[in-house]
This record gives sequence, C-alpha cells and structure tokens, in this order.
Amino acid sequence: MKLIIFGATGTVGKHVVNQALEQGYDVTAFCRDKRKLSEVSNKKLQYFEGDVFNKKDVSEAIKGKEAVIIVLGSGKSRKSSVRSFGTKNIIEAMEKNNVKRLICQSTLGTGESNNNLNFFWKYIMFGWFLKQVFLDHELQEKYVRASNLDWTIVKPSSFTDGEKTEEYLHGFPSSLKSLKLKISRADVADFILKQLRTNMYMLKSPGVSH
Repeated sequence: MKLIIFGATGTVGKHVVNQALEQGYDVTAFCRDKRKLSEVSNKKLQYFEGDVFNKKDVSEAIKGKEAVIIVLGSGKSRKSSVRSFGTKNIIEAMEKNNVKRLICQSTLGTGESNNNLNFFWKYIMFGWFLKQVFLDHELQEKYVRASNLDWTIVKPSSFTDGEKTEEYLHGFPSSLKSLKLKISRADVADFILKQLRTNMYMLKSPGVSH
C-alpha cells in the first residue's frame, strides 16, 4: 500500500513513518524540510517537500496514493491553524484525486470524549492553556466528518515518550472516567497504522489511552 503521511517530521509522525516502513508500506513523507528525517534510510521511503497550506503542493503529493495519514502538529505555537486548514486542503486534494482512506489524529477531549477528561485537562489545559489548539482540533474534525472520505479520527490522550506496548484501551465509551489519560507516541502510531487493516472504526472516532 502506498501511504502519504502529513506531519511526518513531528513527534508522532516519526513513529508512524518508522513503523510503516517496518511493516513494508511504501511511504511518502510530506514535510517542509526532509533533513528532519535524515536519520531514516529506507528504499521504501520517499519525501515530498511542500507546504500543507499550498493546495498545489498537497494535491501533487497525494496523486497515486492509496491512503492518507494526518498527524499534523503546531510545534511550539499554541495559536496555529495548521491542523484545520491543512486538513481542509488535504481533504480537497483527496477528493480531487479519488483517494478515499483517511486516518486523522485529533485529541481526546473533543466532542463526547470531553467527558473522559479530568478537571485538569478539561478546564486548565484545554479550557485555557491549550484552548486554541483544542479549537483547531475541533475544526479539523468538522472538516473530516463533512467529507465523503472513508475516514477514521483517532483521539489519543496526553503523549509520553514510552515504548510501543500495544497494550492500551481504544474505542471506550465517553462515560469511562478511570483512564490514566496518557499514551506513548509509539502506541499512537501503532493504533493509527492498524486502522489500515481494518474497517472496525470506519467513520468513527475512537479514543486511545491507558
């Protein structure tokens, strides 16, 4: 399968790239600067240097692909709209190029999953400190849900730098309050890639957490 990964040089994106290559996928890493993935060497890895805000770049990169993974991040900026605007451009390019499968990483706390959060995450982090990031994720999800694509929205809790365990909860109800609200980036990547081999969460938005 030919994949393209948007946000490939991010903290989650690098895990997705490496695990996808380990699993034998043909991977195109969409990024502004391919030097940020200079440590990765694999004949199945190609780079497309471009700007996710540039519709022409995005459309050209998506041509001929079979699935798209979005793990866009805003870096140190808490006011960036890269997730929503970038995702909007990606969706338009997918529909234009007849590419249907989309896996988009958002965050636990949007929609009904807000009930899974504790006071700290609900009111301090997403209610104040990361409010713009949270709103950008909500707009991102709105674009995905309104599309005609075969989408899955993955909602991880707070990231850690732990190892891949494959021992995490997913698809849990919004009424579940006992979550640790942490998951390793490696496990997020693992769950994202597993969606390429199942329709279990097609047109759904599972949470992922310990």
